[in-house]
Amino acid sequence: MKLLQNVINHKINNITNEELFKYAKQYNISLTSQQATSIVSTVKGKNINIFDDGQRSRLVKKLARLIGPAKAKEINQLFLQLIR
Repeated sequence: MKLLQNVINHKINNITNEELFKYAKQYNISLTSQQATSIVSTVKGKNINIFDDGQRSRLVKKLARLIGPAKAKEINQLFLQLIR
């Protein structure tokens, strides 16, 4: 299980705009280019563990300030799908 968590966290911490758009489309989340850039710049290289509720919560709050609370909630749902 730890290996899978490491793979998922690595993918999130190194995600590109194109990959984010792919996942967003797969989970029916609409993103603008500006929103995707904000999300990527917020997570890329930050070594965030989305399996840790506290870290994920802080990330979602930060995203809510950048892209709006509704969109941040959708991104959190995407994270929750990835960790199940």
